[in-house]
Parts: sequence; structure tokens; C-alpha cells
Amino acid sequence: MTGFRLKEDRHETENKCVRFPIPLIEKIEKFIEGKATTFSSFVIQACEYALDNMEDEDKENSDNNK
Repeated sequence: MTGFRLKEDRHETENKCVRFPIPLIEKIEKFIEGKATTFSSFVIQACEYALDNMEDEDKENSDNNK
């Protein structure tokens, strides 16, 4: 996965209940094992990365349709 880097930022938060498939939880836990991050921090950063890249793709698609 290029461009995705774990960081240790802490922001004001709010609780949300999200259900994850067990195999995905296992993959995430294996990936973060031994790293200075938490499950929640990983999920937040992964979501931010996905959203940022979707916005880039949306912009590219709209530019190509001109």
C-alpha cells in the first residue's frame, strides 16, 4: 500500500460503534502488532487515507469528462 504511513496524532474524538468482519480485525491486529499504534488509530488513519484518495479519483474523473 503506497503512501499510507502510520502516525501518532491524537485528536478530539467521539465514540461510534462499528462492526468489523473477524478476518479484517485479525488482519489489522496482525499488521499493527509491535507498532506504536492502536486499532482505533489505524482505522481512523486508513479511513482518512481512503477518503483523501477517493477525492483525488473523483477530481481526476471530473477533469477527464471535460
